[in-house]
Amino acid sequence: MPRICEFTGKKTVFGNAITRRGKAKRLGGVGKKVTGVTRRKFKANIQKVRAVVNGKVRRVRVSAKAIRLGLIQKPLKRNYKPAQTQPQASE
Repeated sequence: MPRICEFTGKKTVFGNAITRRGKAKRLGGVGKKVTGVTRRKFKANIQKVRAVVNGKVRRVRVSAKAIRLGLIQKPLKRNYKPAQTQPQASE
């Protein structure tokens, strides 16, 4: 299952992790030198939550940003009370 938000479309993107060594010129050094460039992933913060979609409650994979922005509507909490047991009438 892909790591994609159903509401915002956020997904994993790729970038570079750049490794440098040396001292910056402004601090009196000869300058920073790049010693390595490695590919890396920026993963979206995807959560599985219960939400009301088209009038039905179902689990959806959404980003944390979509939850914070209020793009999803969470279902009402049930106020569950167990049924009272009636004493059995003896014959």
